[in-house]
Amino acid sequence: MLSRPDVLVLGAGGAPGEAWLIGVLAGIEDGAGLDLRGCEYFVGTSAGAIVAAHLAAGNRPRQRPSVARERWPGGDHPPTPLAAAALAGAALGAARQSRGLALAASARLAPLALGLAAPGGALVRAALLRSLPRPVEVLDRLRAEIEATGASFDGRLRVVAVQRSSGRRVVFGRPGAPPASPSQAVEASCTVPWLFAPVVIDGREYVDGGVWSPTNLDAAPAGRDTQVLCLNPTANIVGDRTVMPVVRGVSRSAASIEALALRGRGASVQIVAPDVDSAAAIGASVIDGEPTGRVLESAYKQGLSLAHAAN
Repeated sequence: MLSRPDVLVLGAGGAPGEAWLIGVLAGIEDGAGLDLRGCEYFVGTSAGAIVAAHLAAGNRPRQRPSVARERWPGGDHPPTPLAAAALAGAALGAARQSRGLALAASARLAPLALGLAAPGGALVRAALLRSLPRPVEVLDRLRAEIEATGASFDGRLRVVAVQRSSGRRVVFGRPGAPPASPSQAVEASCTVPWLFAPVVIDGREYVDGGVWSPTNLDAAPAGRDTQVLCLNPTANIVGDRTVMPVVRGVSRSAASIEALALRGRGASVQIVAPDVDSAAAIGASVIDGEPTGRVLESAYKQGLSLAHAAN
């Protein structure tokens, strides 16, 4: 039987990826009779940071406001309006203004995942970040949503971002990390650097944790016999744009390398990527700007399948 993991790692993926995370988690809970709010640790990157903060605050996946206006499997309608819609809307407007900058920038940054692809990876990453135009869009609605949850850094929540000037990863909520509120950290983790203005925390600028790695799986606090479940929304991303295969390949390879690091510590690691139906739904949502209802539905079914397959 599928058991509740000790550590839940939730990766980047934008608004469609957030919907997939929510759907899969809800399906797992319903199919296996689990309450994933009881995990010992949550590690979130970008979209995954939003979901992780809500889980740590005591909200079950189906109660996420980011999918409030979408049809939920079983006829439920989660309450109140969405942060992800604000996130997606701001991103769409900024992307239109950038005229392809997002694709070019992501193609340049993607091979730097984990800082292993090139000597001095952090320095190269920092130089690329500094070379990008500085946007003016901010994610203030997202910050307000996270503040409203009452989430706190109580030792369980870890949120990943990248310091813009150094190109290095920072895991907020981990002992020794710079002081920040969860709302500040989540906003920073979602700040795609070519779409949104950097978030200033304790005098330093931070951007999207996905610039370092799509999952940051190796940041999980895991040791011998720790059970780790990682949901990686971008591992099977589809589309006809040339950058999509690059992102997909980096997402898979980075997660694989990070999983090896955890297994070397004695942890048990399971990585879940979108199945064929979910990947198609996510791809349609990303490319066509469609709502995330179909992503939720396919992801929920995938979560149920995962739970049933383990029973």
